[in-house]
Amino acid sequence: MSGKSPIQIALGRLRKDKVAMTCFTIVMFFVLIAIFADVLQNLFDVTTEPGNPAQQLNPMNELLPYKGPPSGGFDPEHPFGVAPKTATDNLAVWLAGCRTSLLIASLATLVASIIGITLGLIAGFVGGVVDKAISFVIDFFLTVPFLLMALTLAPIINQRFALKPDLYEKAQLWSLVAILAFFGWMGVARLVRGEVLSLREREFILSARVIGMPTTRIMIKELLPNLVAPIVVAVSLMLPAFIAAEAGLAYLGIGITQGNSWGQTILRASNYYDDYALYFWEPLLGIVILVVALNLLGDAIRDAVDPKTRR
Repeated sequence: MSGKSPIQIALGRLRKDKVAMTCFTIVMFFVLIAIFADVLQNLFDVTTEPGNPAQQLNPMNELLPYKGPPSGGFDPEHPFGVAPKTATDNLAVWLAGCRTSLLIASLATLVASIIGITLGLIAGFVGGVVDKAISFVIDFFLTVPFLLMALTLAPIINQRFALKPDLYEKAQLWSLVAILAFFGWMGVARLVRGEVLSLREREFILSARVIGMPTTRIMIKELLPNLVAPIVVAVSLMLPAFIAAEAGLAYLGIGITQGNSWGQTILRASNYYDDYALYFWEPLLGIVILVVALNLLGDAIRDAVDPKTRR
């Protein structure tokens, strides 16, 4: 009977962890919502287009809905209610906002991971001047607050694409992905560099060098497979941070301002909190539940990969 690999052992520990499995179920629930957002909108017969304010909103009560919350009970036609002023269905916007948050966070995590893993491998394995140069770059980017850069780049993007509405939404999305990734890869790079420094003097690496294996092949075929566990942990903790950052930037008005975003909904709903609290809590609870589930799942993955981290 062959022995189990470290990854198989870690997966076995995760399957026995009830908290991890619960969090994984919650995360997959949100992932499925993001993937099938359009299907769910059609299923509930809702749309992100503005409704009919003249018929759905009360002009005598700050343009709040006639039916459903906050004035009435549950409205089956609009399960999450409708937005003030525009009468847009809140459920449709919530579903689209879930897709936006997960899409941006996933893309930013992917790009940041590729940059961090590549530079960490090169710095740790090559060493010398190359290591010093990459370490300097890492330290430099750690000193630059990404929020300041976002505040700087947002007006530039707004001015550049303001007259091109067909490109504006895509430009905002990709610029936000670039900002998050550009200022989020340093932690992965440091982690990978540290692991490589401890692995490059091991017997299997020295043997590969002796037989003349190319440096690139050593890094990809020999080192990278031994870095899967710490990389998975780093990525699992990076994703919720990016989701929270995307929502926070949208709330500040420098993230996704075109299209649908949980952060933008919170920004609009904050003006109606006293009279229409549900409008505020719907996107906020989505962010909180998803981020907490991802963080707990990341902690569980870390404990499964390295049981010595458990208290």
